[in-house]
Amino acid sequence: MRRGVMLYIGSRLLQSLLVLWAIATILFFLFRLAPGDPTVAYLDPSFTEEQEQALRARFGLDRPLHEQYAIYLLNLVRGDLGDSFFYSKSVAHLVMEMLPNTLYLSFASLFLAYVIGVIGGVVLASIRGQIAEKIGITFTLMTRAAPEFWVGMFLLAVFAFELRWLPSSGTSSPGTIYKSEWQKLTSRDFWEHMILPTATLAFYLHGLPLLLMRSSMLEILDQDFITMGRLIGYSRWRLMLRHAARNALLPVLTALTLGIGYSVGGNVVVENVFGWPGLGRLLVRAVSASDYPVAQGAFFVIALIIVVLNFVADVLYGLLDPRVGASEQARIS
Repeated sequence: MRRGVMLYIGSRLLQSLLVLWAIATILFFLFRLAPGDPTVAYLDPSFTEEQEQALRARFGLDRPLHEQYAIYLLNLVRGDLGDSFFYSKSVAHLVMEMLPNTLYLSFASLFLAYVIGVIGGVVLASIRGQIAEKIGITFTLMTRAAPEFWVGMFLLAVFAFELRWLPSSGTSSPGTIYKSEWQKLTSRDFWEHMILPTATLAFYLHGLPLLLMRSSMLEILDQDFITMGRLIGYSRWRLMLRHAARNALLPVLTALTLGIGYSVGGNVVVENVFGWPGLGRLLVRAVSASDYPVAQGAFFVIALIIVVLNFVADVLYGLLDPRVGASEQARIS
């Protein structure tokens, strides 16, 4: 059985590496073939042709496409994301500067979404077949379908512009400078700026854990040990919370890794709506400026997070369900 699990993990690791290579390749050719010249921002009408060629050589754009691709892949393997055309800084430095804000927003949104989702799933399972359950499911499906930018603009219009309860953009009020990440994380001003983007992303993300928790709860409530608990005389809520909910949490917690990936990907829209200085906002600005290295780097880091977390989710399934490892070993042999 252990050999089957190891084979399963190895196959998933190989698939993840192939996916990352495919993503890196697509990103490289996508930006190279897109319209727009990244050197336009640097060109001056007084530049001679020799100066323009020297500028292209500085960024490595004078090399054949296949050489650029080989250098790009080699640098990726070494962890070198290149230098920004627009910012004249290391892409890795820019990404690491913005990544914490993206992670803060992602984890805060996930925490809120999964608390609401787990509680909501238990409640919907407890009122199975009632009109309130149908209304709850319909509302949840609507939140999954609602565009994030629309929800964000609605919250901005109500709570930032009309009621003026919360700030509308950024991570701090004008003039505020955080000397360290700890000072930022312990600042009330920072958390007030996080409320609206967190609520917007959580509004979208809570549907997955809620529906998964409800489905898992309904499956467990039909099992024999729940029936035995009823015969013994356990109260309904004791059965729901202490027995059914605890067992139903396993698939929800396993899906949490996928939720992190979804939240990081969804930040692209939310960060631009709220002017949140994270990877998503950096990505959009880089695309607008034809800054290939930054756009590629931001896209790749987001994709890397999603692929790694998908791999972790697959491994957890393989470890928690021995049938997965056994089926993998049977398939290979």
